[in-house]
Amino acid sequence: MSPAGELRLLGRLVDASNETYLVADEEEASWVYKPVAGEQPLWDFPDETLGRREVAAYAISEALGLGIVPRTVWGDGPLGEGSLQRFVDGVISDVVDLIHPEQVTEHWLPVASGFDQDRRPVVLVHRDDPRLRRMALFDALVNNSDRKAGHIIEADGALFGVDHGVSLHVDDKLRTVLWGFANQPFTDEELDVAERCAGLGEPLAPGLADEEWAALKARARRLAEAGAFPGPTTGWPAIPWPPF
Repeated sequence: MSPAGELRLLGRLVDASNETYLVADEEEASWVYKPVAGEQPLWDFPDETLGRREVAAYAISEALGLGIVPRTVWGDGPLGEGSLQRFVDGVISDVVDLIHPEQVTEHWLPVASGFDQDRRPVVLVHRDDPRLRRMALFDALVNNSDRKAGHIIEADGALFGVDHGVSLHVDDKLRTVLWGFANQPFTDEELDVAERCAGLGEPLAPGLADEEWAALKARARRLAEAGAFPGPTTGWPAIPWPPF
C-alpha cells in the first residue's frame, strides 16, 4: 500500500540528520517523508541514495519474512521525490539501556562499558530477546551502519527498526548497539534466513548499484558459512554515536 493521493506536510522532525518530515495522505495515514533534496552528502555513501536504501531495506525485510522495517515506498511529496515510511505509533523501546554494573542480570547482554558524567561505571546493555536477535541478523545482512537505541520502536508487542539510509554499502560498515549476540551460533531459523538472503534473485528495489546487491548476497553467504552472529571488526567504529 502506497500513500493515498496527495501528501500534506504536518511538520519537520528536527532531530534527524537529514531533512525528515511527517506527512499525511488523503486518507489521514501518517508517513515519514525523507526527500532526496534534503539529504546531506556523506563522504562514504553515493549522493542521493539514502532514501533508496530505506526502500531497499524494507524490500529485503519483507522478502525474508522478518517484518522489521515499516512499509517503505518511493514516492513524490511536497519537496520532491523521496522515501515514504509508514509512521509507527509506538515508543522508543527500553530493550537497550545504560545501567550500573550491579544491575546487569542474566536478562541483559553487555555491549560496552564506560563511565557516566559523574565518573561512575556504566554498562551499555540490551535484552536477550528473540526479537532483537532477528533485528541483529537483519542488520548484519544489510550492513546497517546506524542501529542506535532510538532506531528501535516498540508497538503492540513488536519491535520495528527505522532509519536504514546508511546501509547496504559494499564495504563492511556495521555499527550497532546489539553486539551482545556477537559470535553466538545461529538457530536453524536464523541460518535459514541467511541462506535465503544469499539466494535472492534480481534487485528487489531500484536505485542501488549492482555491486551493492552482490555484496548483500556475499555477506549472507559468509554469515551462513560462519553459522554465527558477527563480532566487531577493527578499523571501523563498532557502535554508532550517540548510541541513544
